[in-house]
This record gives sequence, C-alpha cells and structure tokens, in this order.
Amino acid sequence: MAGMSTSTVSILVVDDEPDLRTLYELTLLREGYRVETAACLQQARALLQAQHFDVLLTDMRLPDGLGLELLQELQTQQRSERCIVMTAYGSAENAVQALRAGAFDYLTKPVDLKQFRAVVASAVQGAEGLLSLGGITPSATPPWITPMPPGDSAVGTSAGPTAQAQAALARLVGQSEPMQRLKQHIAKVARGMAPVLIHGESGTGKELVARALHANSQRADGPLVAVNCSAIPENLLEAEFFGARKGSYTGATQHRDGFFQAAAGGSLFLDEIGELPLAMQSKLLRAIQERSVRPLGATQEEAVDVRILSATHRDLAAEVRAGRFRQDLYYRLNVIELVIPPLRERREDLPALCQALLARIAHEAGVPTPQLTPQALQQLAELPLAGNVRELENLLHRAMTLSDGQLLELSPAIPTATSATPTPVAATAAVVAPPAAIPQTSTATGSPSSPCCTERELPTDLQAWLDQQERDILVRALQENGFNRTATAARLGISLRQIRYRIARLHIPTPQDGEPCTDTDDRTPP
Repeated sequence: MAGMSTSTVSILVVDDEPDLRTLYELTLLREGYRVETAACLQQARALLQAQHFDVLLTDMRLPDGLGLELLQELQTQQRSERCIVMTAYGSAENAVQALRAGAFDYLTKPVDLKQFRAVVASAVQGAEGLLSLGGITPSATPPWITPMPPGDSAVGTSAGPTAQAQAALARLVGQSEPMQRLKQHIAKVARGMAPVLIHGESGTGKELVARALHANSQRADGPLVAVNCSAIPENLLEAEFFGARKGSYTGATQHRDGFFQAAAGGSLFLDEIGELPLAMQSKLLRAIQERSVRPLGATQEEAVDVRILSATHRDLAAEVRAGRFRQDLYYRLNVIELVIPPLRERREDLPALCQALLARIAHEAGVPTPQLTPQALQQLAELPLAGNVRELENLLHRAMTLSDGQLLELSPAIPTATSATPTPVAATAAVVAPPAAIPQTSTATGSPSSPCCTERELPTDLQAWLDQQERDILVRALQENGFNRTATAARLGISLRQIRYRIARLHIPTPQDGEPCTDTDDRTPP
C-alpha cells in the first residue's frame, strides 16, 4: 500500500458476537492494521472518545442499539472515520439505509473474508487519499462502450488526483446556482461507495457528471467503463456484462472479460439504464447485491469490486409503477440521486457554454476559435433548446461550418429548425441538416413523400415531416447494414426493441431476415 504503512492504520471493529469479532480482528491483524474491538455501542463510544480511527466496522444490530447511530454521531461531530456496516439482514433496504446514512460501504453476513479485506483496503486508501489500482483495457471496444481516455487535454499525465478532480468538475461548464449546487453534491457523494443515479434530460451531460464523480472518488486511478445499455443487442447482454468463457457460445474462441471485470477497482457507468430488459435487470441486481458475477460457461462466480454509477432520462419511478423496471433494482441504484438541470433553467450559463463549445469545435477542426456576436448569443438565448447542451453544440457546429470569418453569425432559419420539440432522431436531423435539405421526395423504398417545404417555407404538417426525416434515416441505416436490425440499432445508438417499434410504426418494409417485427416488444413504444 502506498502512503502510510498498514501498521499506522487503526481500525475499530464493533460486533456483539465474540467469535466473529475475533475472526475480524485476526484477519485485520494479519494485514498489518492496528485493531480495537467493542461489543456494544457504549464500548464503541468510549473508544471513539479516547482516540481517532481510520476505519470503523460496525454490525447493523447491537445489544444497545443500531450501528447506524455511530455513523450519525460521527457525522454530527464531523469526524473523518470511514464507516463500513455489516449486517446479517442482507436486504436491499438495510444496505440502502446504511449508505444513505453516510456509510462508505456495507458487507452482508456471513462475510466473505476476501471481500472483507478488499472493502477495508478500499476504505483505508480512501481515507489516506492515496490509491493505486490497475484496470483492464479491452482489446476490442464495442460501440456501446465509451472508454475513459488515458489522459486529458486539460490535465497532464503528471497531474495529481486533486488536479484531475478539479479538471473533471471544470468540464461541467457554468456558474449558475443550479450548477454550483450540482458540483457541490458531486464532490460530496464521490467520496463513498454508494451507487449514484444520475437523472437528466437528453443532452444535459450525464456522462460528464459520471466522469466527475469518478475523478473525485478514491477510485480515480482505477478504470471508468462507460456503457450505453440501449445500444447492446439483447442476445449479447449477459456476455457483455459478465464475460464469457471459451466455447460458451458459437464464436467464443477465447476467454473474455465483461464490463464488471473491466471496471475492477474503479467505476462502472451504466448509461440509459432504463432501457435494460426485465430479464437482464434481474441478473444485474444479483451482481450488485452479491458483488460477484458468473461469466457465461463458468461454474464459479467471480468477486468484483466496482462502484455502480447509472443514468437515465426516463422517470424510473413511473417505469416501476408500469412494471417495466424492477422495484428492488431501482432502490439499489437510487441510493443517491443527482439531478442535472436542463439548459432552460440555467440560461445565464449560455455565454460560458458557447465559448467552451466553440473552443473545442475549433480545436478539433484545427482552426482559430471564432467569436460569437452579441446578436447571435441573443438569438440562441431565445431558442427553447429542448435538446439542451447537445442541441446547442449542434447549432454552433453548423454555424461554424456555414460561416466565414472570425465573427460567428447564426442563420435566421435556426429558430425555425428548433422551435418544436422533436424526437431524438428527428431532432438531430432537423438541427444538423442545412435548410436546403428540408424538402424530401420519396424514399428508396418507394413510399410516398411527406408534406414538404421549400428553403423559405415552413412544413404544413410538422409531425408528418419529422416522421419522414426519421423514416429516411432508418431506411438509409438499414440499407447500409444489409437490413440487419441488430447492427442498425447499434449504429444509431438505440435498442433493438426501439428499432423494431419504429420499423412497425413507420411501415418500413424489410426483407425476410429471420427477425420478425411483429412480436410483443414491437407493441411497446420506447
């Protein structure tokens, strides 16, 4: 262990069962820690009053009260001990209660000693502020994985954890009150192991928040694996999450790790968690509860050490009521919730956001950063910006492409293109496409054209026009992928269920490819 030696780390163990107390003590002594023990709250309070500890391990239920009382007292006294709660009542409710009370982590009795040592080591390292964990870099990265870059342009490779944490928070541009509050919450909740559910509209920057949480945690030197749950084909979900052994399925020519193994010692970010099918939700819940996974084709489970971060634009509570999302998984993921404010609630951040986005776009294009005129900024401020920061970036990118010189003006047609609240696919088409691309004729499949308009005219039927844009995009994507719906869904970043629903809704004829579009999923809108 880097930093202070284990002999200088002091741990207090609180448990009313003498045999277990002795087992925990001997295990920790073998690791080189200094250990004190207590059999009840009264003894623990006396020891805590007499000295400082680095880590507190306490049973949930004690003869004279609950171990959670110690957590609350330490928080009230603003003490720095990291608390791990052990419970023989391994329900999700108890675990969530402990984490919300401020526990660093929890263990379920009977405690696995390997997991016990790993959790204690993680708490000790977090208390020291020193961590050195290695990660697994997948040899081939599927499109639904966003790997953590090894370095960042804003942070040199020699930068310490503090610099990296500050840089990650700085990427959340904005000094408005909602953004300041969000950054404060990130810095606070990043310190523990409690799962975090990030909720926000599409385009608000949920992955940026996840990366900031990771960079500000004691796991910052470990890997961050970001996964788009909506883009993974259903038949590959289990293998992608948990790994697979050689020969476990056709084409499995070698052992491969899943997301949980790749994120070992770090954080696993599950984006669009609300898109997972119910069967996979059940398996994910078990992996989170047991902290172990069983790869396809394996006979034994493997312990995993990851922190779960998840995100969604859906109302998961409503999804639970509708029966589309497991209640127990929802409570397990939603220990701490971070809500990202939409752009319309922090319009005072627009100037800083525009400057940051223009600088990045110009850097990627290898051109000088243009200046946005006051008129253009006012024009942007008057737009609904339903697509949030992503829509703003698209508008600025388009403006840079169509403009000459260093003073950036916006086209008068831009408010027309963004005045409605389109579907995600249609929104992208409406924002990115220049005005000349608006008129559409019949598609490659020979379907009749939708109501169209000239460059200076508005569509007479907005919904029909948007449907036609979406239809054209889907037809093109299907043709480019040989009408393979799984590949098309991955290419467009949506789920197989979503693309089946859209094919049926938009009446897109497809060849017989063994994937009928009239099954139970097709009747459920995304």
